[in-house]
Amino acid sequence: MNRRIILTPEAAPPIGPYNQAVHVTGPLIFTSGQIPLDAQGQLVSGGIAEQTHAVFANLKAILEAAGSGLDRVIKTTVFLADLADFGTMNGIYETYFPGSTAPARSTIQVARLPKDARIEIEAVALAGD
Repeated sequence: MNRRIILTPEAAPPIGPYNQAVHVTGPLIFTSGQIPLDAQGQLVSGGIAEQTHAVFANLKAILEAAGSGLDRVIKTTVFLADLADFGTMNGIYETYFPGSTAPARSTIQVARLPKDARIEIEAVALAGD
């Protein structure tokens, strides 16, 4: 098995013992859950809208560093600190994954996220061609 660690300065750095993503030789890339941190590791200010966009900026940067992209995501898991944020998150999510091209998804409310973020998203994507 050939395993390649994906680490880009264009996305938030890991805040624990994990990597931004791992690509195992084959068709899939697995990202770690991304919270709304900027590239310096600081929590993005604002509400769920700003934080959701920040998470997608990180996911996009990580997937592109791995030779993939948001258009190749096949599954996401969304963790929300408050399901009351679902509608806002869902509207923004749809701008990144429109209509029939949207990946499979699970959304879960959790008691708390690292750095008291409001959202975390992890993704599984197809590797680049």
